[in-house]
Amino acid sequence: VQLQASGGGLVQAGGSLRLSCAASGRTSDSPVMGWFRRAPGKEREFVAAINWLGSSTYYADSVKGRFTTSRGNSKNTVYLQMNTLKPEDTAVYYCAASPILTRQRTTYNYWGQGTQVTVSS
Repeated sequence: VQLQASGGGLVQAGGSLRLSCAASGRTSDSPVMGWFRRAPGKEREFVAAINWLGSSTYYADSVKGRFTTSRGNSKNTVYLQMNTLKPEDTAVYYCAASPILTRQRTTYNYWGQGTQVTVSS
């Protein structure tokens, strides 16, 4: 499975960004898509995840109510809509694929290259 994330950038606090992740290859092996982020000096942390049908989602408490993950019509594209962004959301954001819906980073066996999100105060 190959994953390509895009959509990062620089935004002011309170603004919005939408990240995209395009999956290709044997996506049936790892149909769940997750989003993780790594801020400077911190460990990579879970942000959100969505199952293949788009019917079930998980969110980290820190983003619940502000971020929404969804699937496109083709199911191989996943989005992360980020609203009311805060400076503490600044990080490199990664999409990843997993065989099961989980918050556990170690379960995700395919990773995209990451896209930088910077939120200025």
